Amino acid sequence: MKKDIQIPEVTNVEMAVVYEYNDLYNTDDWNVYIINNKNVDLEMVVIVTQGFSDTKITSLFRKKIDVLPANSFAKIELIQPELFKLNNRFQVTFFEGNTLFEKTFIFKENTIKEGSLRMIDEIKKRGILAS
Repeated sequence: MKKDIQIPEVTNVEMAVVYEYNDLYNTDDWNVYIINNKNVDLEMVVIVTQGFSDTKITSLFRKKIDVLPANSFAKIELIQPELFKLNNRFQVTFFEGNTLFEKTFIFKENTIKEGSLRMIDEIKKRGILAS
């Protein structure tokens, strides 16, 4: 039975942590974005995030986006620098048409830092893409 289940591969969807200026609070903040580089809308996007290490684990955070339009992006959450010493996992599920897709993105511990920033063309800001 299991061998008959086909799990489609997720392509052209990315997660990024972006370092950007917050005009409201006059601070530099780290924010997590989801990027849809597909030519189709993603529907019922659910993102479950959690930080973890061998000795610590954070609470789960859930975010739902009804529709993420084709070739667009959305800000998911503010991420505190204290979490950078943990692995940060983002489990993303969505419908593309009538097919359910799922992918887990991970920012490994201590990889989110200013020295690793690069321009993310879709957002037009400096950030780091998840593996």
